[in-house]
Amino acid sequence: MGMNLSPLEREAAVGKVFEADLLAEGPEGDLVVIENQFGKSDHDHLGKILTYLVNLDAKTAIWICENPQPEHKEAIDWLNKSSASDIAFYLVRLEAFQMGDLPDVAPKFSIVSEPSSQIKEAGETVEQLAERHVKRREFWKLLLEESNKKTRLFSNISPSKDHWISAGAGISGVVYQYLILKDESRVQLAIEGADQAKNKKIFDNLHKTKDQIEKDFGDQLTWSRLDDKKASYITKRVTEKGLRDTEEWSNIIDKMVETMVRFEKAMSTHVR
Repeated sequence: MGMNLSPLEREAAVGKVFEADLLAEGPEGDLVVIENQFGKSDHDHLGKILTYLVNLDAKTAIWICENPQPEHKEAIDWLNKSSASDIAFYLVRLEAFQMGDLPDVAPKFSIVSEPSSQIKEAGETVEQLAERHVKRREFWKLLLEESNKKTRLFSNISPSKDHWISAGAGISGVVYQYLILKDESRVQLAIEGADQAKNKKIFDNLHKTKDQIEKDFGDQLTWSRLDDKKASYITKRVTEKGLRDTEEWSNIIDKMVETMVRFEKAMSTHVR
């Protein structure tokens, strides 16, 4: 496995009931738990390596088994992906070979599952995504509280893990949206019904009144027909700061709500 291990203790006590088969010290001085098993891998030994790792405050767990099962390989892969970057799990197959007529038996170890940079990076990506979902829900909760003071447009909408929240504009497939990205925020009218031709017709009819809409809104808008796509959008970028600028959330929310109120007022007559 590419690491030097120094043996510390055989059958190391874990609480009053359990004993880890082997306890070793890794190259950085961290503890390594080694669990050995005859036959097929089973849930009992999977539970043991987790129990020993936690209770002995070890960083690495090595499960040596005669016949690792696919389900337990998947479990070890998942543990490597989901655990902290300094925690490592190994599943190792042990086979015995006899060399010709010699009486001695030679062991052969082969790694079935181990941590890798790709697995750890995938796990970090999942963790970062989960953190972003939490931040988005928190942001939308604060925005909706403020939005509902100024307009009833989003009064029936709940916080979302997505980077947008939508409210109906009175036509099937047409919605008003708040969007929060990593480093910017927007409001927009999304025309994204099931019928592409109908979407383009709605967009074109609105575009005929572009000058009046922008005059009523008080600023220019971005008109994205997207000829080769099903949806079309009319958008206003509100700020060049976004979700990652937590200290600016209050100002971002105030500007988004104020912009949406003007945007919906300028759009609503033409949409109807």
